[in-house]
Amino acid sequence: MNGDEDPAERLRVSNYVAYASGDVANNLAFSMSSMFLLIYYTDVVGISAATAGTLLLLVRAFDAFADLFAGRVVDSTSTRWGKFRPFLLWGSLPLLLLNVAIFTVPNVGGSGKVAYAYVSYAVFGLAYSLVNIPYGSLATAMTQDPTERARLASLRVIGANLAILLLAAAVSPQLKGSGDLQRSLTFTTLALVAAGMPLYLFTFFGTRERVRREEDRVGFRETARTLRANRALITLCLSALMFLTGWFSLQTVAVFYARDVLGNASFYIVLTVVQTLGVLVAAGLVPQLAGAIGRKRAYQLFGTIAIVSGIAVAVAPASIPEIAIVCFGVLGIGLGGVNTLMFALAADTVDYGEWKSGHRTEGASYSVFSFTRKIGQGVGAALAAYAIGLGGYVEGASTQPGSAVRAIKTAAGLVPAAFIVVAVAIIAVYPLTEDRFREIIREVAERRARDAPATRLTHVGGVDPAS
Repeated sequence: MNGDEDPAERLRVSNYVAYASGDVANNLAFSMSSMFLLIYYTDVVGISAATAGTLLLLVRAFDAFADLFAGRVVDSTSTRWGKFRPFLLWGSLPLLLLNVAIFTVPNVGGSGKVAYAYVSYAVFGLAYSLVNIPYGSLATAMTQDPTERARLASLRVIGANLAILLLAAAVSPQLKGSGDLQRSLTFTTLALVAAGMPLYLFTFFGTRERVRREEDRVGFRETARTLRANRALITLCLSALMFLTGWFSLQTVAVFYARDVLGNASFYIVLTVVQTLGVLVAAGLVPQLAGAIGRKRAYQLFGTIAIVSGIAVAVAPASIPEIAIVCFGVLGIGLGGVNTLMFALAADTVDYGEWKSGHRTEGASYSVFSFTRKIGQGVGAALAAYAIGLGGYVEGASTQPGSAVRAIKTAAGLVPAAFIVVAVAIIAVYPLTEDRFREIIREVAERRARDAPATRLTHVGGVDPAS
């Protein structure tokens, strides 16, 4: 389909499940790298924490610009399957195979390993952009109903966290018990190829692009003008930048927190499970809470929960792991709520941009949003790596000095809390309320109806009514 179905038709359960399956597949690759790549680089490949931090920062900065490139490619695409779904069909297998490549660094000497890590991770990031940008943009074309978009965002977050749970359960025991961690990680990532492909195919066949658009191709000038005028998108992106910086500082060192702060790598499974359960609880609460108090206020409420629980993670006594476990669970509620609402608001910014400029640029809008998220991810991961490096982390050591343990606690708790404070403050000036958004949707629909006769005349008779 090419965006010509009725957007008023309600989504079916199968559509929701198919869409969520796409983020399960995405995170089999993406979360595998965000959760385990730093510890793989330091403890298996032998790259120093500082060098790995610089690598993560630079490559994710490259990935962010790859998102902008992917957005332009998507907005220039028009096929019988739509603008977005073809990328899920053709880009998924290369992405999953590149996930194998980044966890299979050959033994080619110190500088050779670093060079391979840079190149393989950068190509992986480009492939991920060419799948994730159209996947994220797909929600804007499936429906314009705010409640349905909130449900799509919630189910997307649920799908992503199911993948995270699977990865934690599969990989964490290997960190402690595998005699050959390189070999076991290579086989694990190969298994993820077999698991991910059916999920991507389900997303492709189980979703449709229903929201009608008047123009399939938008020029660079129109795209740039639309993005500059989109105050809602700019505000959301700035908040996302801060939020993702904080979250990825935590995500990058969570496995270190379990092993070196709590004293047992097996605790990482427990921490991941309770945090994921918190995220799932938040994802289930978002549609109801957003309907009751509005999405912006719900965003601020969940952000406040994340701030308080992040501080608690940093000060929780290592001698009583149960306290840290509870704090991680509450932190998951805060992080999951903000992240779910962020995806719902991102879809709304596309309609706001069309209302402001007259051009609908789903790919470019989502790519800018993803660009800022990637920058935040890179900065957060680098901050975490630099923090433990400055704290005196010793690669491959069975025990770490007290200064490194304190650095891990700071990166896991205080850094997230500080950046999420800024994210919550920024979202206060987000311009869209639920009532205002509905007014914008109504005005856009009236504009399309008013312009439709002229569009049909141009297409049928080949005459430009403005000439």
